[in-house]
This record gives sequence, structure tokens and C-alpha cells, in this order.
Amino acid sequence: MTYQTFVSGAAARQKYWARSHLGWRHIAAAAPNPGHRAVADLERRGLLAGIITQNVDGLHQAAGARRVIELHGGLDRVVCLGCGARTPRERLAEWLRMANPGLEAQATQASPDGDAWLADDEVAHFRVLDCESCDGMLKPDVVFFGENVPRSRVEDCNAIVGRASALVVLGSSLTVMSGYRFVRLAARLAIPVAIINLGPTRGDAEASLILNAPLGQTLAWLATRCGLATDTEPAKAR
Repeated sequence: MTYQTFVSGAAARQKYWARSHLGWRHIAAAAPNPGHRAVADLERRGLLAGIITQNVDGLHQAAGARRVIELHGGLDRVVCLGCGARTPRERLAEWLRMANPGLEAQATQASPDGDAWLADDEVAHFRVLDCESCDGMLKPDVVFFGENVPRSRVEDCNAIVGRASALVVLGSSLTVMSGYRFVRLAARLAIPVAIINLGPTRGDAEASLILNAPLGQTLAWLATRCGLATDTEPAKAR
């Protein structure tokens, strides 16, 4: 759903929130994988200038990473488009559970971004809640398609890239310009770019090193090579 669709009418927001409310429990229950933990380990060793993530699930922070910029925001927060107030997502989830009793058991086919399939008749009965402070429209604190990443956030990311000795892209095809722009910036600054991803990416032409390999396994191997762990096998990269 684009930002323009989300704000266009109550029916669109009802559909979004009904599905997202049910999918949220899957996001909230997710746990970091070995790749997230390896990135956090590299940060603790002082090997990272910073972490820029396009993900909105908070799993880098859950793994222990601290200097994380969420390029597209985070699903664990809700923002009011009226007064700008931010609310923890779990707090809104509790309010929605009370406003929509009996709905929890109806969700199926949850997707990785927190969306869940829900029948149209269930959506039609879903009650959407507004901001408790100003009755304004509530939206997940994430950047929808059709929105721009806040300029200050982009500038913070540019600063990380500018002071890094290399830019490492992890598990992204770089299809979206909001992430690819930092590869282009690194190339302009003559900063080496390394890409670890299964399959080709938009940034391959700018990369000095490309590993076509499983991300979690490769990062765990990298952490081992840096002396951070001892229980992983080398990744079969090429």
C-alpha cells in the first residue's frame, strides 16, 4: 500500500490496520538470526562505523547492535500524522485487541513485512483507532512507497559512509534507490564497496568485491575470521 492510498480514505486504512494488526504478532515474536548476531559482534569489536538498515523489524537492535540507522523506520512505533506523537506499537496492539475481540484467530498467511491475509468480511468489521491525544490519523513509523526518507536521516547515513573505509552491502538487491544511493556515494568518494547477496544487485558495477553466498552463513564465517566466534564453518562463496 502506498502512502497516497493509505491517507486517501478510511477504507484503505481499515484494510491496512486489520491485516497489519494480525501480522504484528509475528514480527514481535521474531528473533535475530546468526547474521544479525554477527553484525552486532563486528560492531562491538569496533569494526563498523555504523549500520544502515532497510529493514523495519528491529532485529539488529535485538541482536545487540547499537549504532543502527533505520532508513525506512521501524514497525515497533506508530506516529500520528496530526500531532506527530509516537506510540509504542505494542501499546496500540493492546488497544486494537480490546477494540476487536475475537479477531486474533482469523489471520493466516502472514508475510515477512508483518502483513497478514484477512478475508474482506473480517476487514469490514475491523475497528480502527485514532490518536488518543488529537484524534489524528495513526500510521506505522515506517516509510511507505510514495514517501521520502527524511532528509536528516539521509544526511546521517551519508556521514557514516563518508567516514568508513569500506561500504559492505548485506543481503540487498539494491533495487530501491533509498539504499542504492549510498553505493553511488561510496563510488564517488572512491570508497571500496563489497556486496554479499544471493543473486545480482543493482550495485554490482560499483562493487570491488561480490560474494554470491548465503548471508547468515557468510557473516558467521566472517565473524570467525575476525576472532569473534569459533563454532561456524566457512561459507561456500564465490
